[in-house]
Amino acid sequence: MGVPDFFLLSLCFLLFLPLRGSAVPVPRWLLGEQTHGSGLGAKAAGSSVAFDPTRVTQLSWNPRAFIYKGFLSDDECDHLIKLARDKLEKSMVADNESGKSMLSEVRTSSGMFLLKAQDEVVANIEARIAAWTFLPEENGESIQVLRYEHGEKYEPHYDYFIDKANQEHGGHRVATVLMYLSNVERGGETVFPNSEAKMSQLKEDDWSDCAKQGYAVKPKKGDALLFFSLHPDTTTDDTSMHASCPVIEGEKWSATKWIHVRSFDTPLDSVTVGECRDENQNCASWAKVGECEKNPLYMVGSKDVYGSCRKSCGACSS
Repeated sequence: MGVPDFFLLSLCFLLFLPLRGSAVPVPRWLLGEQTHGSGLGAKAAGSSVAFDPTRVTQLSWNPRAFIYKGFLSDDECDHLIKLARDKLEKSMVADNESGKSMLSEVRTSSGMFLLKAQDEVVANIEARIAAWTFLPEENGESIQVLRYEHGEKYEPHYDYFIDKANQEHGGHRVATVLMYLSNVERGGETVFPNSEAKMSQLKEDDWSDCAKQGYAVKPKKGDALLFFSLHPDTTTDDTSMHASCPVIEGEKWSATKWIHVRSFDTPLDSVTVGECRDENQNCASWAKVGECEKNPLYMVGSKDVYGSCRKSCGACSS
């Protein structure tokens, strides 16, 4: 199936998600019931892949955005925070020209990347994301857990890449699943300044000034926001620009899963075994800022995934 067809399939699936909580027929494998054969259905039989489409609400078509109420349980939220709390580093952004990661006042949170399928809880969440989005697990990056303290924010930006270097690995980011791990007393909303729905959303006094600049979503523990950065024909969607508003009161924890148009994992049979080289021109700069330790699955690899920056991380010898 070609890429455009795949996105049309995803769009068709989302077209039939209930907009007001009405029930719709759902394939048995999506509900986690026993199925036969291979693929997601077989995996669903023994894990928490099941999701409830009646909890999904369409927020906007430009951009395509959906909210899933109670996507994560309180225990899952607390577990992700516990995994990340002692490993947080200042968040970075990708330079639009070179694609290199750098510190910027545009993004002032702290974060870290989990390993894919790091434990059973993480694996189940990743499988549930794949079932909801109809996008393969291997197309996703590792989950990034973020903490925003008072005044911290992420200014308006796109999740698709401007630079060519980052597009070489998995292509553009087509979709983002943003999971809220905590409630926030005030502020911390996710806002879409260019959304077609921004003028129709009524906001009370407890919304921040930042949130009033577009269509906004309040962070609520356990909820997940899904939005697409590309149109179904794979062209970039300018209405997908979004921001994380400054936290005014409290603390905000979230977890992000970015999903690409192609596999983000590099299988062993796609490279020359024994060859010591980097798969991305930015590997050296990433290694210098500690990405070998912070994101080891992508940088160094495992027995199932060939790391993309083995040379710069010193994981092999020329």
